Amino acid sequence: MTVAFPAAGPVTLRAHLAEYPVTHALRAGEVSSDLVKLDFCGPKQAYEGFKPMVREGAYDASELAVVTFLQAKAYGKPLVALPAFVLGRFQHGLVGYNASKGELTPKDIEGRRVGVRSYTQTTGVWLRGILAHEYGVDLKRVKFVTMEDPHVIEYRDPPGVERASGGKKLDQMLLDGDVDAAIMGDLPKDPRIRPLIPDPEAAARAWHAKYGAVQVNHIFVVNEALSKARPDVVKEIFRLLLASKKAGPPPPAVDSLPFGVAALRKPLELITQYAFEQEIIPRRLEVDELFDDTTRALVP
Repeated sequence: MTVAFPAAGPVTLRAHLAEYPVTHALRAGEVSSDLVKLDFCGPKQAYEGFKPMVREGAYDASELAVVTFLQAKAYGKPLVALPAFVLGRFQHGLVGYNASKGELTPKDIEGRRVGVRSYTQTTGVWLRGILAHEYGVDLKRVKFVTMEDPHVIEYRDPPGVERASGGKKLDQMLLDGDVDAAIMGDLPKDPRIRPLIPDPEAAARAWHAKYGAVQVNHIFVVNEALSKARPDVVKEIFRLLLASKKAGPPPPAVDSLPFGVAALRKPLELITQYAFEQEIIPRRLEVDELFDDTTRALVP
């Protein structure tokens, strides 16, 4: 969708941004601007807005799963990232297995079936990268079973990725033994389900100490035409996001939602590397090409 933006003055933008502790003040109007009004017209569930954003340009400004954004850039979608994350967490505890079917270690998933909502899901990309690099898992020997299409229409899953049949939800497939392990946003609250990575919290701390990075999920993006026509508006959006974050609860000792290209560089390098290795993107993008001159210069 091509949109013309006024050359000067206040603007109202179609926006998609879910409710998080760091976005609450902005969504509630506690943080506001005389220059930019954000019309939060996207769906309540964040991921439901990603496909309309990358396929139809449904919003002028939106949060977007970082892997969806990487794919969008690789396939020439007119989007520009702001150096601002609105969702992130360490992923080590989000791959589980059904212990009633037998004990599993990370290496044991080779030759087995592992469920994931979509092969391109950001949590899945992070975890496959962790399993490959930290636990020596040969990902090509794992059968990944998916539930949904990718958000970017041009992308096709690589050979060996299978679509689930039968209409079961992923948690039920894991409990029934249809998959041997599963990558999920939250593991089922069932005593049979255990994390595949032992002591995931300690593993996450060790990973952070090794890489000096956090595992980010959702980045904020704008229509490329908006950034070209109204850099003042893009700068104001960044200010609003930062002000909303500061109005929220204090970040933990390890801030999982960094702002600014310098703070984002290492996480973006890693997720881009993992995405390329897993055949998610056709080439390894450079961090600086994810931004333009306006957004690359934004600092907290």
